[in-house]
Amino acid sequence: MKTLSLHRILFFVLVLSLTFAASRDVAFSAQRTRTFTDDEIVDQVRLKLSSDSIVKGGALQVDCKQGVVSLSGSVETDKARARAERLARKVKGVKQVVNRLTVRVH
Repeated sequence: MKTLSLHRILFFVLVLSLTFAASRDVAFSAQRTRTFTDDEIVDQVRLKLSSDSIVKGGALQVDCKQGVVSLSGSVETDKARARAERLARKVKGVKQVVNRLTVRVH
């Protein structure tokens, strides 16, 4: 009898421990979720574009409204246009990219 009740107690303690651990992980993951302001997103996109050797995006315009980034201006090649969009998409907080970049005709 004593062994059976001891097993029940241990099982109950184990279930409580697992429940507590799971709820703690949920609470911590909620704290780790960070929202980025539009200004922070614009700064990060500009930094990525201007430091990229293919895009050479120092003169490109970057706007952001509620996580939707708009790129405008002109680039040298189609490859640079596509790369600029890819780089912008990788920035944390970006929900969508509207690519209005044009390719310069030489």
